[in-house]
Amino acid sequence: MQARLFLRVAATIALSTGVGGVALAQAPAAATQDWSQTVTKEPGPGELSTAQAEIVQKLTAYFNEMGDSLGDFTQTSPDGKRLRGKIAIKRPNLFRFEYSRPSRQVIISDGTNMIIQDLDLKTDDRWGLDKTPFRIVLRKDVDLARDAKILEVGETEDRYFVTLRDKDPRTEGKLKLVFLKAPAIELKEWITTDSQGQDTRVDLTAFTRAEKLDPALFVPVNLALEKMKH
Repeated sequence: MQARLFLRVAATIALSTGVGGVALAQAPAAATQDWSQTVTKEPGPGELSTAQAEIVQKLTAYFNEMGDSLGDFTQTSPDGKRLRGKIAIKRPNLFRFEYSRPSRQVIISDGTNMIIQDLDLKTDDRWGLDKTPFRIVLRKDVDLARDAKILEVGETEDRYFVTLRDKDPRTEGKLKLVFLKAPAIELKEWITTDSQGQDTRVDLTAFTRAEKLDPALFVPVNLALEKMKH
C-alpha cells in the first residue's frame, strides 16, 4: 500500500501551491541549523541569480555524468510510516525500487512507463513516465534550466537543494532534490509534495556507481507466470 502511495504522489502531484517565481529556499528540516545565507539575492519571477544558476548547472552536470547506480532507500510517507529497500538506476529512463520483505512490491521504470507490481496480490499499475517529474532527471540529456520551472534553489554548509516542476503542462509534479556537496556531489534524498501539501520523502544511503547493470532488472515481472507458480 505504501509503495502505491509513493507512486501516486510522484505521478499525480497537483501544482496548486501558487509559486510564481524563484524563491530562496528554506533549508530541509533536517538541515535547518546548518542554513547559511550563501545565496542572498532574491531574484525576480522566472530569474535565477548568478549563484543560483551555478548551482543548477552543477546539478545538471551531476545527472548527465551519472552512470549506473545502486543503493539503499528509506521511504517516509505523509503519515510517518517508513519502508526500506534497494534502488537501482540506469540512465536514461530506467530505475527499480525493490521493497524489503515482508513487502513483495516493486516499482520499475522500463523506459516508457512507471510500473507498480505487487507480487503477492498479482497487481500491475502503470503510468507514463513522461507524465511524472522523474522524466526531467532521467532523460538522456538532462537540462534542468531548460526543462524545469525552478521554484527554489539554495545551499547549506554541506548540501545543495533545488525544487522544480516540469515545464511541460502535461506533466504534473513538484519535486525537491537534495544533494551532498562532498567529497563529490551525490544525490541524497528527494521529496514529492501533493496538492494537500503532504510530503513523501525518499532518503538514499550507500548510493554509489555500479558496474554495468543488467537490463533485465528493469523488466516487469510476468504476473501470468507468477500465478502459474502458485
